[in-house]
Amino acid sequence: MRTLGPLLSLLLQASGGPAPDVAGPDLLALIPHSLIARIVLVVLAAFSIAAWGIILYKFMVFRRAESQSAQFLDVFRRSNKFSEVQAVCRSLGESPLVGLFQSGYAELTAQLRQGDNPASNPATPAGRPTLKSLTAVDRALMRASNVEINKLERRVGFLATTASITPFIGLFGTVWGIMSAFHGIGQTGSTNLGVVAPGISEALVATAAGLAAAIPAVLFYNYYAQRVKLFASEMDDFSMEFLNIAERNFT
Repeated sequence: MRTLGPLLSLLLQASGGPAPDVAGPDLLALIPHSLIARIVLVVLAAFSIAAWGIILYKFMVFRRAESQSAQFLDVFRRSNKFSEVQAVCRSLGESPLVGLFQSGYAELTAQLRQGDNPASNPATPAGRPTLKSLTAVDRALMRASNVEINKLERRVGFLATTASITPFIGLFGTVWGIMSAFHGIGQTGSTNLGVVAPGISEALVATAAGLAAAIPAVLFYNYYAQRVKLFASEMDDFSMEFLNIAERNFT
């Protein structure tokens, strides 16, 4: 295998043909000389850098949220009182379940305090505290769930924008480059491949840059959208578990 390259080169030279160029294209030489094409590349680079920044940031956010949610659920299911769970919420603030619990716990506490006030209903004897409305607790949990989902989805939409718009920006740069290449052909009056190929290869760089920005963006957008759905399902399960405990103990 080591002698195959030199033998092929010698055979081509013996037959009068040129030796094959095994080196790849120089990427710096492919940078377009047109101002419009360079602006297109700068815009695509900005989209790509921003998208990768969001990808890495959301990866860390989702990783912390998943880890702290598991810890919070473990504490929640082992505790006998909601006050014990409230004590650990500050250290697990990255979990979306903490926001749900705090909202439901605040509504629960407000209703129980009203029920404990003798002036609110003097005919009711003192005893076990009861909820006035379990539906109000459910509404509080639903509002908190929407807030937490919006937090999880923040900045993820930019990935969808990048995935949809960057191929068209790259296509615009390619079309502009091909127009310039054909304009140069018309001025020189030569259709030699050595004249046509450099302009077209430079024009296609914009399309390649657009695809390089769009492919990771659409990949991670779908991945993060699926992660948000999983978090939303986990929050629904937690809300039902919270309501079951509240109904069992305070109604």
